[in-house]
Amino acid sequence: MKKGITIGMDLGDKKHQVCILDKTGKIIVEEEVAGTRTAVTKFSKRYRGAVVAMETGPHSRWVSRIAEAEGLEVLVGNARKLRLIWQSRQKSDTRDAVMLARIARMDPELLCPIRHRGEQAQMDLEIIRARDLLVRERTRMVNHVRGVVKSTGERLAVSSAASFGHKAKIPEALNEALQPMLEMIRELTKKISAYDRMVKEAVTDKYPETERLQQVGGVGPLTALAYVLTLEDPEQFAKSRMVGAYLGLVPRLDQSGQIDKQLRITKHGDGYLRRLLVGSAHYILGPFGQDCDLRTFGLKLMQRGGKNAKKRAVVAVARKLAVLLHALWRSGQQYEPKRKQQAAA
Repeated sequence: MKKGITIGMDLGDKKHQVCILDKTGKIIVEEEVAGTRTAVTKFSKRYRGAVVAMETGPHSRWVSRIAEAEGLEVLVGNARKLRLIWQSRQKSDTRDAVMLARIARMDPELLCPIRHRGEQAQMDLEIIRARDLLVRERTRMVNHVRGVVKSTGERLAVSSAASFGHKAKIPEALNEALQPMLEMIRELTKKISAYDRMVKEAVTDKYPETERLQQVGGVGPLTALAYVLTLEDPEQFAKSRMVGAYLGLVPRLDQSGQIDKQLRITKHGDGYLRRLLVGSAHYILGPFGQDCDLRTFGLKLMQRGGKNAKKRAVVAVARKLAVLLHALWRSGQQYEPKRKQQAAA
């Protein structure tokens, strides 16, 4: 057991730079570890019981899991918070490893440590992210086809993206250029439908708690599943209000003396889930949104007017929606759309 030993590990694509400090803070070893599971496992076994610090990145998930399995205490620092490292004027892998080790030894809280989600949750989350990538590519292709046809003075009939590949009637002159793209759009639609079936199966078989979240109008299986997989454990938040900040839906702060600027939201956290919540907020405030407290709140904000009134209202509703979903998930209560309105009456 290597109690009292602190390790800083700067993760690279092919190799990881390591700095090891003893109990007094003296550097005893500086070395490189190959970026393979075998090499990381072998290294971790040598230093069982030590503390190892690393930054979030493409390799931090699997490296941290191996280190934890071999008995090391793992600290995964939030890369966004570690300005001390990435804004250094003399940045190198060796210096980064030394800095990580010294910060972990001095005060681990300075790393703003994060916790990686479980392996199964991560695999399921990759399904909906892969689906999102295909949807965005299909949207780009549909827009391209519409734009090309419009440039010839013609217009394609209105249709959904899912039916576009079958309904679009391309002018004969553009067949050679656009028919292969229509075939690709049809193929993408099939793949997206397959991902949709996977999402429904996951919601039904693995994550029944998503049913509580779908009680809210505008929240479908995809948004509910993404929410549960991204947060993973509702108990990690002491208060539901903390979820808004976790997902980057709260305004930035810039206060000094009498100055208190109104800034944009932080956009920290998972951008995909934030985008889904904003989409749900658009639905809630749209023509098909059901009458509920969230809709009433958003419409009041929109009535204040101003250049960006609608955008602010959508973001505010998305933030409240994130808080509401956490409260429903944590408490298991039935959703009451007009709870505040009934209380006021």
